Amino acid sequence: MKLKKFAKVLLSCVLAGALFTGCGNTAQQGADKPGNSFSGKDIQLGMLTKLNTNEEKMSAFYDELVKKVGMQLERHTVPKFYENLRTMQIALEAGEIQEVSVYKCVADFIIVTNDKFEVVNNNSLEMLRDSFCFAVRKDDTQLKADLDRVIAEMKADGSLDRLIDEYITKVSKGEVVPPPAVDIPKIDGAPTIKVGITGDLPPLDLVLPDNKPAGFNTALLAEIAKRLGRNIELVQIETGGRAIALTSKHIDVVFWTVIPLGGTIPADIDKPEGLELSTPYFEDSVAHIKLKSEK
Repeated sequence: MKLKKFAKVLLSCVLAGALFTGCGNTAQQGADKPGNSFSGKDIQLGMLTKLNTNEEKMSAFYDELVKKVGMQLERHTVPKFYENLRTMQIALEAGEIQEVSVYKCVADFIIVTNDKFEVVNNNSLEMLRDSFCFAVRKDDTQLKADLDRVIAEMKADGSLDRLIDEYITKVSKGEVVPPPAVDIPKIDGAPTIKVGITGDLPPLDLVLPDNKPAGFNTALLAEIAKRLGRNIELVQIETGGRAIALTSKHIDVVFWTVIPLGGTIPADIDKPEGLELSTPYFEDSVAHIKLKSEK
């Protein structure tokens, strides 16, 4: 399936809820504690743009959250926002930032496909987990109900776990790289759901060099299409344009993430008006990557 493309727009929105730098106890305790990494220097962290805040406010929310749960961090500067994963990796290689905050499965994919990078050794990041879901327009109640129903069915019959194993677990371990292209069935005469994908968050959201969709999200969509008896049309969009593509009705569905708020981070920090989220279908922790240390 060849992807339609949606022109880049300036509106920023969340790609992933990768919020946190490494957590320890105090600076020195963090250095001594097994499983934690502490450089002794201020860390410039790259993260993906949040919709309803800026870098300074994000840093303040972040510090407040850490204090509230009794955690202290490695020293860090105000985080630097980027519109997509590609530009963050370029900035990391150029020394503009020292670490990139992503999801663990994304970090694992990057490591097995690029030997320039390594995962920051910090086990405490495992406790920070975000949920993946579908975003639809608030007035599209039937579509949301249909997606929720299929997600519940796939959880119950084990098919969701099988897709996670095949398209995330095995890929992240390097057993299947790159992930195979996914064919979404076409049903003559069936209505069509337009789904936006960025191709910028492998192995979840991925477009191969030949412009064919791959990865877990696409495999999930193929199964949803069969169960709903609907056609799925994939529209490739820029990461920063996901929200406007949905609210302007260029697409009907887009992948989104839910960040645990803990009563500290504003509930609308990553959610535009007029958007509803489906039942989560996948959960992952936060991880940081950096350039490999010179030996």
